[in-house]
Amino acid sequence: MCGIAGIIVKSNIDPTHERAVHGMLHAMTHRGPDGKGVYRDRSLVMGMRRLSIIDLQGGWQPLYNEDKSLVLIANGEIYNYIELTSVLQARGHRFSSHSDSETILHLYEDHGEECVHHLRGMFAFALFDKKNGSIMLARDRMGEKPLYIHENEGFLIFASEMKSLLSSGCVPFNLDPASVNDFFHYQYVPEPRTPLKGVRKLPAGTCLTVDVASWRLQEKVYWRMEDAPPVEGDPISLVRDELDSVSKLIIRSDVPVGIALSGGLDSSAIAALAVKKYPGTMHAFSVGYPGRPANDERNDAKALANWLQMPIHEIELTTQTLVDVFENMNFWRDDPIADISGFGYYAISKEAKNHGIPVLLQGQGGDELFWGYSWVKDAVIKTEAMQGRSFIGEMLEHSKRLPALRFNSVRSYLDWTKSLTDTIYETITRVIHASNKFRPIFHELHPDFQLALSSMNNIYDNSFKKSLDGDSAFDVYTYSKPWEFTDIRLTSLICETYLLENGIAQGDRLSMANSVELRLPFVDYKLVELVIGLRKTRQNDPDYKQFPKPWLRGAMKNLLPDWVIDRPKQGFAPPVREWHDALFNKYGHYLIDGYLVQSRTITAEAGKILASGPYPPEAFTPISFKALVLEMWCRSMIKQI
Repeated sequence: MCGIAGIIVKSNIDPTHERAVHGMLHAMTHRGPDGKGVYRDRSLVMGMRRLSIIDLQGGWQPLYNEDKSLVLIANGEIYNYIELTSVLQARGHRFSSHSDSETILHLYEDHGEECVHHLRGMFAFALFDKKNGSIMLARDRMGEKPLYIHENEGFLIFASEMKSLLSSGCVPFNLDPASVNDFFHYQYVPEPRTPLKGVRKLPAGTCLTVDVASWRLQEKVYWRMEDAPPVEGDPISLVRDELDSVSKLIIRSDVPVGIALSGGLDSSAIAALAVKKYPGTMHAFSVGYPGRPANDERNDAKALANWLQMPIHEIELTTQTLVDVFENMNFWRDDPIADISGFGYYAISKEAKNHGIPVLLQGQGGDELFWGYSWVKDAVIKTEAMQGRSFIGEMLEHSKRLPALRFNSVRSYLDWTKSLTDTIYETITRVIHASNKFRPIFHELHPDFQLALSSMNNIYDNSFKKSLDGDSAFDVYTYSKPWEFTDIRLTSLICETYLLENGIAQGDRLSMANSVELRLPFVDYKLVELVIGLRKTRQNDPDYKQFPKPWLRGAMKNLLPDWVIDRPKQGFAPPVREWHDALFNKYGHYLIDGYLVQSRTITAEAGKILASGPYPPEAFTPISFKALVLEMWCRSMIKQI
């Protein structure tokens, strides 16, 4: 595990480029406090910061193949490296280390760019092929490891983190209007966009190859969730077997491994599977709140830890601590992510590091893969119904829900206005469909998205609105044609958006801020392909739309007690209003004539209003909080330049 960075040029690397790469590596010391390595060639300089997890003594990078014609820097873990090493050695390959990453080099020798298909794990890497003068950048299938890219003619710079990229001095800080608009609608910026013009992320499951001599860039998607082959068989036994398989791989480490444990099924399942196979004593970490309110899950987590005979460490998340670390958290998150629950990620990884445990397992991804969110099922039902109606029929159906317009109260007028707005949105949907475009019913079901749709026009500065130039927050999930399986498309969509950019991204950054590696068994691609494949063969099952969360529950029978399996889903539920009010008491004034106002993103009047922290009753994450997060992010990132 580490951070990587590099510069590729068509001409010649000069001392300025070398200094820039060293600066980027310095900005990522938290990702790799154990040391660094740098490689330089005529048109390339690249390096890495190392957090030693596997082969503590011999796994230093850059890594080379036998004749040193290939050079590799890599961030991540290849979980199946033992199996790969055995096969590669049998084919005559000679290894110079016991590093999991070295398998990438020898696979490339045999398979070229197709080497990525053999890797099971999380990774972002840069591989220099001296013989053909090309550099291959690649990212894992589910996007667990990040890779930011900025390109100009004859120049490409990459890094594991935005703050690192900016510290190079080669990337200007200019907000991208379309990405900012996405942020206010989603509370994050869906990839491959980032908040900055000219900076993007290499998409998950994608390779980018740069031929230096011709300066030809080829980008190829090598994996998509929807392409998983159909799978026949009993879902419960198959899911159980695959979870058992990944739990053996996910604990491979030469340093201690712990687990973030809540009272929920997902983290409980990972704990039960991993602790049985872990060769040492696995420690658990759980968060709660002062006074142990009803939403505090520490008692449930402790009960399971005791049942599994795991030591458990409790962290109490206080309002004052959140206020104290919030500004730094928005810097460490690397992207603006307006998720107040990120405090939990940060606190758990910090506590793990304090106990000498630099690897954490977490149950993230279970709800997205196994449909733990009821609104996903609702989105599927509404999308299928929409596909089955004509344009006029859709409009008539939706207009029936409009209440009678009454002016007897402000509330009734606002309710009617909101319903009218919903009707207009559905009109847009059908217009898009009529022009060979289509989008499912998806994020507009969320109240925060609806609030942004109805409010941002009054918040944005006029010049900012003009710069949007037709870009819409709906573009993220608008497609050129319908899809074969609606439920699979929506599963892929929630994984590509909410899971990837809200969950995985801040999990990676906030754990790495404490030099802790986060591992997510539920996003293992073989498990993902299994669940998607099972869905493909169950489209005609009348009970199918209730699945597949019961598949996970069934798979965990006899491994977890019934009081865990049958417990209702609760989710992470901090004292949001108390935290929100405390944050605005301390930092709200940042929005008054702050960067967002000065850059003419929002109006000065909007900045003053948002500075007071308005929190509409229907909001989960209010616009005021999103604005504060973005303001803090801008201020902290500008300091890196």
